[in-house]
Amino acid sequence: MRAVLSSEWLKLRSVTSTYQALGVAALTVVLGMIWTFYVSGLADERGALRAAAPEQGFLPLIQISLAVLGVLAITAEQASGMIRTSLTVVPRRGTLLLAKAGVVAAVTFVAANSIIILTYVTSRLIAGERHLQFNESSLANDLPMLLASGLSVTVLALVGLGLGVATRSTAAAIVSVVSLLFVLPGIANYLPAPWNTRVAALMLPNLVPQIADQRLSRRLGDGFLPPWAALVVLATYAIVALAAGFYLFRRRDA
Repeated sequence: MRAVLSSEWLKLRSVTSTYQALGVAALTVVLGMIWTFYVSGLADERGALRAAAPEQGFLPLIQISLAVLGVLAITAEQASGMIRTSLTVVPRRGTLLLAKAGVVAAVTFVAANSIIILTYVTSRLIAGERHLQFNESSLANDLPMLLASGLSVTVLALVGLGLGVATRSTAAAIVSVVSLLFVLPGIANYLPAPWNTRVAALMLPNLVPQIADQRLSRRLGDGFLPPWAALVVLATYAIVALAAGFYLFRRRDA
């Protein structure tokens, strides 16, 4: 298994798309700095301001960028035909997929948390003592949200990997991830009460604040999932996507 993991790590870091996805995700740090400079200027004029935390406002950029990394970890290999070589070397498809999932999870978890924490630190340093609301709580209070955000990115990357295996199409897998991240939660918001909150609470983006035991939004109020249940639902997204991908991977020719 160690040799398979090393091989998958070599594959992932040898393709340009990996660095492109990581680079786009890392733009969050720059965007967070620009946003903080902007709202800090407004706060200097007004005295106080209620601004969104940049690590949360730009989290979807990290999520979708690294989800694409998860998709390309398999679809690029399928498109080039290299998957046949991989299966010749590692004929056990479950082992191959598990190794890919392990490498994708490790890379995205480290990258996501590094970007999120760097965005958090730089924005607070720029904000200083200004009253922007997002900089008025301590790191200890914000840490559950930061960790939940990083974990959500990892799960989305694994969902992307599973959907890439299942669809064998980069475009279809990315569209599916975008639907999970943006389309379905948006539709859930417009369901009649109380179903809007009940359904929205199960949507992937809304699991992050519930894991951190915080409100979903002004519109939806509190979620109904305790942190442990929200964490289980989040993990279920990755498990279901990878299980579906493995089922189809095992039944189809390469």
